[in-house]
Amino acid sequence: MSGQRLKATAILWCLATGFAATAPADEGNVPRSAGISFVNDVMPVLTRFGCNAGSCHARAGGGQNGFELSLLGFEPREDHDHLVREGRGRRLFPAAPERSLLVQKATGMTPHGGGRRLQPDSTSAAILVDWIRDGAVWDGDTAPAITELRVSPATALMQPRETTQLQITAVYGDGSTRDVTSMALFESNDTAMAEVTESGFVTAQTLPGRVSIMVRYQGLVTVFAAAIPQGAEVKQLPPANSVIDELVFANLRELGIPASPVISDEQFLRRVSLDITGRLPEPERARRFLDSTATDRRSRLVDELLASPEYADFFAGKWTALLKNRRDDTGDLMANYAFHAWVRDSLLTNKPWDQFVRELLAATGTILSNPPVAWYKRVKDAKEQQEDVAQLFLGVRMQCAQCHHHPFEKWSQDDYYGLTAFFSRVGRKPTATRGEDMIFHNRGIAESVNIRTGQPVRPSALGTVMPEIAASEDPRLRLADWMSSPQNPWFARALVNRYWKHFFRRGLIEPEDDIRDSNPPSNPELLAALEQEFISSGFNLRHLVRLLTTSSVYQLSSIPLPDNARDLQNYSHYYPRRLQAEVLLDSIDDVAGSSTGFPDLPAGTRAIALPDNSFNRNSQFLRVFGRPENESVCECERVSSSSLAQSLHLMNSGEIRGKISQANGQARQSADSMAPLTERVADLYMLAFCRRPTAAEEQIAIEYLMSQAPATAENVTPVPPVAAWEDLIWAIINTREFMFNH
Repeated sequence: MSGQRLKATAILWCLATGFAATAPADEGNVPRSAGISFVNDVMPVLTRFGCNAGSCHARAGGGQNGFELSLLGFEPREDHDHLVREGRGRRLFPAAPERSLLVQKATGMTPHGGGRRLQPDSTSAAILVDWIRDGAVWDGDTAPAITELRVSPATALMQPRETTQLQITAVYGDGSTRDVTSMALFESNDTAMAEVTESGFVTAQTLPGRVSIMVRYQGLVTVFAAAIPQGAEVKQLPPANSVIDELVFANLRELGIPASPVISDEQFLRRVSLDITGRLPEPERARRFLDSTATDRRSRLVDELLASPEYADFFAGKWTALLKNRRDDTGDLMANYAFHAWVRDSLLTNKPWDQFVRELLAATGTILSNPPVAWYKRVKDAKEQQEDVAQLFLGVRMQCAQCHHHPFEKWSQDDYYGLTAFFSRVGRKPTATRGEDMIFHNRGIAESVNIRTGQPVRPSALGTVMPEIAASEDPRLRLADWMSSPQNPWFARALVNRYWKHFFRRGLIEPEDDIRDSNPPSNPELLAALEQEFISSGFNLRHLVRLLTTSSVYQLSSIPLPDNARDLQNYSHYYPRRLQAEVLLDSIDDVAGSSTGFPDLPAGTRAIALPDNSFNRNSQFLRVFGRPENESVCECERVSSSSLAQSLHLMNSGEIRGKISQANGQARQSADSMAPLTERVADLYMLAFCRRPTAAEEQIAIEYLMSQAPATAENVTPVPPVAAWEDLIWAIINTREFMFNH
């Protein structure tokens, strides 16, 4: 290259990087602009090929070898500075653009830890070269901004193994459009149902249901939704008791998936008792229900269970675990007990959900005078308070947005710190009680500081700009008002989805606390209907539980049909699940006629009523079966899977042997009873399974019991010993039918 052209290029480079230059370039020797935009051309290349991914040069992952970019290109201004100015501009070589370090590394011409990302002769490599040749200018202030991302087709009914090519169109603020399919990123939310290539070519698999393909381009996300039918003939469905049944069955008809039949009264009794109260039905309640001839006996049973103290105990355990009611030292004892009692009493009196959340968020005073204050004892940092509230009560995970723009959502750092600002005026003052604080509203302007920009951020609620909040007003009250508004798109939806998962094992949105546009529900119409029903009921939790458990869908058999056995998301049959640690422990006590003692609690306290995590330390059973330590607002902290340790504990542990062989336990009572042997066996089966044994089960049980009986004189009936009854009880509690709610 001639000296004159080098001079011209150098002058242009100074202009692009902001340095002063006085001599004009010789336009005859400077390449003409090819119209390459840094924002709309270069940034998509860096994102498409993973240069700004967390595992490569993204600042969120620490970058590589001193080169950092914003995660997925959400901060293009900073990225331009890193490329052009950082390291004395060593990454770009305007005199010979194709020899720039950026290009050489990306094309593998120079050793690169990330390997070859671009082919040297590719269009993407040419974009980088042309941009550098044109002066590597920043055009973020003038380039048209992308305003919308469209996918075509947006929805489709795809037969198994059918394929389709997605086309992605970007719409810009000046009205122009561009096909960006080759630069977009694609991801299936369930690869067992549909796979997608890097170019957006979708292949449906054979698993029936609904699947989504997330499409991401330049900070925007859109979704392609496909339905994959089973193709079976749906001849007959159970009666529809509610909108739940209407919408679930309509979905099954569309997908060609038949529904399993409705279960018997015995099966319903056990299922709904475990799901609402966390315990096996008491014999008296079971007899009363099974003897009833009322046509509405199932709905009456649900109402009876919801009015019981066991319902409040069971769900108080659920909510106190998610609200981190955790004991780290003895000083937490009073606070934890008071907080658990407040949650339990709220459920027992059926306090509306919006009122419950308001009392928690805006709590002030001391724990003795206002127990929900205890939440602020456990969760002290404003950022953690915001993150927990968003995830637990809105189903929105904000953690990623603390350091960078959320990779799968629209939330920015300003959204994160705007939500945090609502908790910025929470004041604390030590009380006379050791380790306790009085919580109060500390007068002042509510704001938090964006750690990236260093600028203060006033309260804003996930894209909703709040009117000015006076220094004398507690901003948490504004947050509670916004959350409980019927127009809030997350509050009711998050609770409804969470409760749906509790009763059906799988949320309509899964995970249940990850509600976002790029993670759509499996049945959007159903979720919207339940959300509206919950709002219309005045956020009535019992009304919601009653609606769920009296539906025909909830009452479907867990035994799949040949044509719905592979269905994992459309609720064509009930999905069995292992009993929770506390529920299983109480159930073993019920069948064995034993009890478990817990330190500092009255005798007879059930495991489902434990107020905090501290009792795990003294119970190997609770630890082995995955009772959470109350350290997270995610229900995933509770272990629901089975393990070898659990099987060994049930089969061999001294704890289980001790319960079964308790002096006045069920084994002794069965051995001493004068009732016919068949009735005693039937009583055990009714206690554990809410049903009588089958003829085969009865025969096996009686044959075993009699085989253990000692020899007697002629004409004297042998009597099975207590040890034989202990063996029978041991066998029952080790069955899958006992350990699972089905």
